[in-house]
Amino acid sequence: MNTLKQKILQVSTDLFQTRGINSTGVDTIVAVAGTTKMTLYKYFETKEELILAVLQQSHQDFQHWMNEKLGGLGGSPNEKIQKLFEFIEEWVTSPSFTGIAFIKASAEFPNEENRIHQLSSQQSREFRQFITKLAQEANIKDAEGLALQLSILFEGAVQAEQIKRGSGAIKSAKKAAKTLIDMAIKQS
Repeated sequence: MNTLKQKILQVSTDLFQTRGINSTGVDTIVAVAGTTKMTLYKYFETKEELILAVLQQSHQDFQHWMNEKLGGLGGSPNEKIQKLFEFIEEWVTSPSFTGIAFIKASAEFPNEENRIHQLSSQQSREFRQFITKLAQEANIKDAEGLALQLSILFEGAVQAEQIKRGSGAIKSAKKAAKTLIDMAIKQS
């Protein structure tokens, strides 16, 4: 990817996460990126296209990070699903954590017909499918049910941590996830 395009994308990601999408204008983005509106619009035809690109990049970055963490285990499928919330806790408690782009975007664009909301919803489903796959690999009978429960815990804990860093929500979610995972493994 072009270096300037990547810089615009990174600056937009940072601003959207810290200031909000609707509160961040194109003028602010180009000023912080040290570029011009013409250049921004060369790479992203509209602010909506920029927002969609930020969502896609954020989702890919998180998924890549999670795949690397789980892939580095080399253990059994049961071990991978057990470690899922440990890695999520590591991510949420890192100093660079600013939240999940798709959760924030869906709140700012609540109309289900909006492309940004639709992409946010899709990314939430993709994460749930990722968990479903982990559960299926661990031979959990109701893999989809467990994935729904874990994704609710994940999204709720992230929301709570976005509202108040260090709230303990992610630690509580990790404990609840362990209980749910242990029960699902026993029932399989």
